[in-house]
Amino acid sequence: MKKVEAIIKPFKLDDVKEALQEVGVQGLSVTEVKGFGRQKGHTELYRGAEYVVDFLPKVKIEMVLPDDLVEAAVDAIISAARTEKIGDGKIFIIPVEQAIRIRTGETGDDAV
Repeated sequence: MKKVEAIIKPFKLDDVKEALQEVGVQGLSVTEVKGFGRQKGHTELYRGAEYVVDFLPKVKIEMVLPDDLVEAAVDAIISAARTEKIGDGKIFIIPVEQAIRIRTGETGDDAV
């Protein structure tokens, strides 16, 4: 099992969710986050004063998947989230040692 975390632009969330459902992903978690990378933020004007917005709004999608679904999920995220502009996001793949469904006690792939 692997945990796939993707940080994407907020307006791409629906496209990514639909793409993941098409490849068989059944569940995911979404968190609104803020961050910066190479995009570096931008300058805004508020009531005549200029200020720098360092942290830009992003969305983090997290899912734990069986190994055989990871590559398809990553491809789906990339194709749905790509705008070919700076700030499209990142995907992280992390090994998961164990998963347990609280309701039934199922473990491993059966729990996800």
